[in-house]
Amino acid sequence: MKGHPKGLIAAALSNMGERFGYYIMNAVLVLFLCSKFGLSNSVATGIYSAFYCGIYILSLVGGIIADRTQNYKTTIQSGLLVMAAGYVILAIPILATSGNINWLLPLTCFALLMIAFGNGLFKGNLQAIVGQMYDNFEIEAAKHGPEALAEAKSKRDPGFQIFYMFINVGGLIAPFVAPLLRSWWLGVNGMAYNADLPALCHQYITSIETGVAMAPEAIAKITELFGSMNITFPTESAAALAQCQSYLDVFNTGVHYSFIASVAAMLISLTIFVASKKKFPTPAKKVSTESVTYTAEEKAAMAKELKQRLYALFAVLIIAVFFWWSFHQNGTSMSLFARDFVNTSLFPPEVWQAVNPFFVCLLTFPIMWLFATKWGRKFSTPRKIAIGMGIAAIAYLFMTVFCKSAGYPSAADFTNPEITTAADAAAAKAGAWVLIVYYFFMTVAELFISPLGLSFVSKVAPKNLLGLCQGLWLGATAVGNGLLWIGPLMYTKFPIWICWSVFMGVCLLSMIVMLCMVKWLERVTQ
Repeated sequence: MKGHPKGLIAAALSNMGERFGYYIMNAVLVLFLCSKFGLSNSVATGIYSAFYCGIYILSLVGGIIADRTQNYKTTIQSGLLVMAAGYVILAIPILATSGNINWLLPLTCFALLMIAFGNGLFKGNLQAIVGQMYDNFEIEAAKHGPEALAEAKSKRDPGFQIFYMFINVGGLIAPFVAPLLRSWWLGVNGMAYNADLPALCHQYITSIETGVAMAPEAIAKITELFGSMNITFPTESAAALAQCQSYLDVFNTGVHYSFIASVAAMLISLTIFVASKKKFPTPAKKVSTESVTYTAEEKAAMAKELKQRLYALFAVLIIAVFFWWSFHQNGTSMSLFARDFVNTSLFPPEVWQAVNPFFVCLLTFPIMWLFATKWGRKFSTPRKIAIGMGIAAIAYLFMTVFCKSAGYPSAADFTNPEITTAADAAAAKAGAWVLIVYYFFMTVAELFISPLGLSFVSKVAPKNLLGLCQGLWLGATAVGNGLLWIGPLMYTKFPIWICWSVFMGVCLLSMIVMLCMVKWLERVTQ
């Protein structure tokens, strides 16, 4: 791209496959674990939280490996292959039963661990390479004078925004894949999609296995839902059990097929990366060739500067923890909200995960233009991150006000047919516009924080620790993801406006803390 280092777009395209797989998992994992294994929301979101924590914390391990071996490119390639192997395991369609769940669920978790480890080898190290591209770009510009250097430095933030936008193209496509394949496979077998039916089928199977009768309201609902497909729900228990198992098998097999698409996406990314490898710099190798002698005073000054840079890095990382905790509710409590409280007759809940990458692609260039204006140039990277936290608070303010005015109870009460009848629940469900408004504000916040956070890390990171420092940024994301289970816990137990108000408060507090640190952070990054 004109005015930016060669290899930027190739690096972004190499990351599209990882984003494809990431958004497949973001869209389906919680709902898939519930529908396949009959897990509760809390257990499924606990596994999701551990998985997404693993993805980012293992990026720290991947950064250490690349820094120590000085072999970023091979580490990245290995990551793509390990991720592909994990998706291959997930792609095998096996019906979960009480007889095999003791090994099938651990096998599924092992596959998730493989994907997380592969992502750790891949993600931070590719971002470190992009950071090194801009380091080299600035070094070359400095040879042409201060004005050229200033111009080159101004390209780093928009460069990471461009990188971020292109990798989200994979995320835009991915959420449609699982629902389309699942609906196609259900249709092939004479069935149709319904978001409520898997949980009811699991309830029926459990009632037969435990001998505890299913509530009449639930029996009536499962009969009605099968009836809407022109399928009669049998009154004889053995036949009804077989029908529930058959629906679950077909329903989840379609999702398994989407993991095959993730394998293909990984291989495409690997092909692009290998074909473009010569365009990419090797961060650690450049530093290892330098040999400079410094005085004691210079060493002391450098040590002080290094400490200041690391303090600044960790200060921003703490803010990032709370942003990602709030933002990644899109795969947990917001996915459950889409399933339980939103009318999904036109689009299944997983599809709404595409709204975020759609807005990333739509809004990146307008926001870049805003930052490039005379007004936008007044805002430093730390100040933009603080504004992003404020915009995230607005997203949750909207959800809080909407859900409070709608009088929504906890999710447990809303989805319990003994408390909220099916007719009342259907009448109370929100329109899809609610999700669109929420994702709009959260995406704007993301564009103020995520790509600019990557840019900030590349500015303050010591040149021999680029992979490690990018891993630390992703490690902060891991800590935020490790807290994701708290959102669904509040969502299930309390009126859901309380859940959203907690996230609003966290984002507001983070914005205030960030604004208090802005001047110091600006001095460190000059």
